Amino acid sequence: MENPLEQFEVKKIFPLEFNGIDLSFTNSSLCMMITVAVIFLTMTLCLIKRDIIPNKGQAFSEAVYDFIHGIIGETLGAEGVKFAALIFTLFLFVACGNLLGLFPYSFTFTSHIAAVGTLSLFCFVLNIIFGLKHRGLKYFHTFFPEGLPWFMAPLIIPVETLSLLAKPFSLTIRLSVNMSVGHIMLKVLGTFIVAMQVFGFVPLIADMCIIMFEMFVALLQAYIYTTLSCVYLSQSISNEE
Repeated sequence: MENPLEQFEVKKIFPLEFNGIDLSFTNSSLCMMITVAVIFLTMTLCLIKRDIIPNKGQAFSEAVYDFIHGIIGETLGAEGVKFAALIFTLFLFVACGNLLGLFPYSFTFTSHIAAVGTLSLFCFVLNIIFGLKHRGLKYFHTFFPEGLPWFMAPLIIPVETLSLLAKPFSLTIRLSVNMSVGHIMLKVLGTFIVAMQVFGFVPLIADMCIIMFEMFVALLQAYIYTTLSCVYLSQSISNEE
């Protein structure tokens, strides 16, 4: 049986090194670029001809926007409108990256901790910047809320700091692990299809069912990732202690 983890191997397409730093263009980089291109082309084609009575493409793009706008409204409220472009892009990038990995000979970059972790850290830094912009120095009340006795500071500040740092970690692990498990199952069942020969239709049917389920999981994980990112952003900019 082939190693089911081989599909997660990052392979160099154009090797490049600068001052000892590996800047190679890899299959992961390629799939990220394809994801961005697919999103751009899809939205451009859907909105190239807009009308009062929307066509199918316009209706699809508006439905996606309304769905994401609903997430923003539930988590960020009225202030969330200014972050709509960021959240919209985040959801589409994760969702399309997840779905792209289901195609044969593709690569699921959302299953890699390095790729997802970088995205999570980017959102984490933005949360801090937006928090400081909206709340000023009051943002640091996140680590020690007002009203608590000062002698509790040695206990509360480390706990709140760890809680804050755990947010990008939890986002990364949740998405990467969920996307990895399903692909490993598909690879294992795919091996059995060939090995069982005449009776290979049994794992084939199971594989098809898992693919359908993985499509649901891909969109669900994008929804969860986006929703939690909005919740963390809401906690950063909220004036409530």
